[in-house]
Amino acid sequence: MKKLNLTFSLCIMSVSMVVSAQNAEPWKAGQLLPPTILSAVINNPSAKHPLIIDIGPAGSIKESVKIGPADKKENLKKLKQLLLKENKDREIVIYCGCCPYKNCPNIRPAFSLLNALKFTNHKLLDLPHNLKVDWIDKGYPINN
Repeated sequence: MKKLNLTFSLCIMSVSMVVSAQNAEPWKAGQLLPPTILSAVINNPSAKHPLIIDIGPAGSIKESVKIGPADKKENLKKLKQLLLKENKDREIVIYCGCCPYKNCPNIRPAFSLLNALKFTNHKLLDLPHNLKVDWIDKGYPINN
């Protein structure tokens, strides 16, 4: 009976570890970039500016390169083509802003691509609600 309980416990632990791994985000907490920081960089002409990539349908932050929703294969391919031209240590910021990022279909494929391509200095703009609430309504710079 003890052997059966141990086997059952190990099975439950294994399933729990798999579920945890499946729910893990492709970014680490330190890779979430607060909007205040990106806005300050964009507004400072003497600062070194990152490559800002718009991977969603919501709108354009000033200086961003529009790729389109990264849940579409053709846009993910466009993103890959853009990234292949960059150094692996280039500072890159991606954002979507279509909805709360916990529900966003675009940021995970794009961030996972950056990870797979072995970039070392990439961040996700922290827009927990959406681009309007977390960027535009705060008066941060947008493309006209």
